Amino acid sequence: MKFIKNIFARVWALWGLVSFVISFLLILLPAMISNLYKDEKKGQLYFIRVSKIWMNVWLFLIGCNLKVKGKDNFKASQNYIVVFNHNTLLDVPLSSPYTPGANKTIGKASFSKVPLFGLFYKRGAILIDRNDEQSRKKSFELMISTLSMGMHMCIYPEGTRNRTDQILKPFYDGAFRLSVETNTPIIPCIIRGTKEAMPIHKFLYLYPTSLSLTFLPPVSPEGLNAKELNKNVFDLMWKELQAP
Repeated sequence: MKFIKNIFARVWALWGLVSFVISFLLILLPAMISNLYKDEKKGQLYFIRVSKIWMNVWLFLIGCNLKVKGKDNFKASQNYIVVFNHNTLLDVPLSSPYTPGANKTIGKASFSKVPLFGLFYKRGAILIDRNDEQSRKKSFELMISTLSMGMHMCIYPEGTRNRTDQILKPFYDGAFRLSVETNTPIIPCIIRGTKEAMPIHKFLYLYPTSLSLTFLPPVSPEGLNAKELNKNVFDLMWKELQAP
């Protein structure tokens, strides 16, 4: 039975890749219309809506239903820094499109070099080369600018995908330093199911799985330094991930 499941998952992964590329090509032009907006926030909101339509279609095609919980934790008049746990590449197309409101994510600069996809990726992300100090500094300034325009910032504080046997890797301080410096609350978000759908240690593997995003109540940075805030959010997410 396990052998049959592994064969199916690898064939399904090919279908996932083909359907991803085809559906991406269909939404690329509508998504790029967002560049015509003079108001950056409105343009980004349009871009997020198109991205969500794309993901709704693609997740249906690959048999992965998604439930989103806790959207009522977002207040209409407030923007947030939203932090996610990070297990697989499947996390990436879920986080930004399903975060309520206009938002940008932080992403690897190398992805922007992928033909066509790089255009889409640059529109939705603030790019960073973690090996370049100037790039890190510039990306931090751009995140502050994004927040000042009333948009959310979506960040993976683990930095890279979690390849350990722990439910979370230690968090970098960047998201929490940003929160303290801008006095922006943090909303932790727990992604479930992607680890089972696309295990990080298995190459070319995709299995239809129920997925979920759970947005937790906001955490205020008031009275805390970045390391204290880091620990508070880490502990909250660790506790939530251990819940049944």
